[in-house]
Amino acid sequence: MSGLLTESKAKFVFKIVIIGDPAVGKTSLIKKYTQGNFKEDYIQTIGAQLSNYKEEINGDTCTLFFWDIAGHDPFYFLRPAFYEGSRAGIIVFSLEESKHGKKSFEHIDEWHDDIKEHCGNLPIILFGNKVDLVDEKTLNEKKIWKLVKKRDFIGYYRTSAKTGQGVVQSFRVLIKELHNKYRKL
Repeated sequence: MSGLLTESKAKFVFKIVIIGDPAVGKTSLIKKYTQGNFKEDYIQTIGAQLSNYKEEINGDTCTLFFWDIAGHDPFYFLRPAFYEGSRAGIIVFSLEESKHGKKSFEHIDEWHDDIKEHCGNLPIILFGNKVDLVDEKTLNEKKIWKLVKKRDFIGYYRTSAKTGQGVVQSFRVLIKELHNKYRKL
C-alpha cells in the first residue's frame, strides 16, 4: 500500500523552468507567487535559483520546483543540465516600451528553441511581465498572440511581480495543465 501512496505523490511533483532575458522579472515573479512579496532591487541570478512550493489542485498536493535559470550569456553552458527533468516551462519577457523590453520579446523564439532542444515538447506559457510600467489601453498585443499561436504556447498572460497582477492566475493555469496531464497517467 505504501508503494501506491509514494507513486501517487510522485505523480504530482513538477519541475518548471522559468527562462527569459536578464532583468525581465523571473525571480521576482517566483517570489511573488511563492512568498507573496516583491523587492525593488535587481539581483542577478547566478546559474539557477531553485524554489519549491506546494499547491493544492482538486484535492491533490502538487509539489512544484521552480528553476529560475539565469538569462545572462556567461551561464549558457549550464542550461542543458538545468533543463533536465523539466515538466513545463515559463518564458518571461518585459512589456516595457524600451530597448530592453523589445529585445526580450525578440528573444522569445530563441528561448523556446533552446528549451525544446533540451526537453522536447513541453507545455509552455508566456508571461508579459512589468505590465505595471505600461498603459494597458494602448498595448498592442497582435504580435504577441501571433507568436503564441505559432509557437503553440498554452497561453499568454500579462503579469506584474510588483503589483501581483496576473501572477497567481497565470502560474495556476500552468499547474492545472500539468495536474490534468499527469492525473490521467
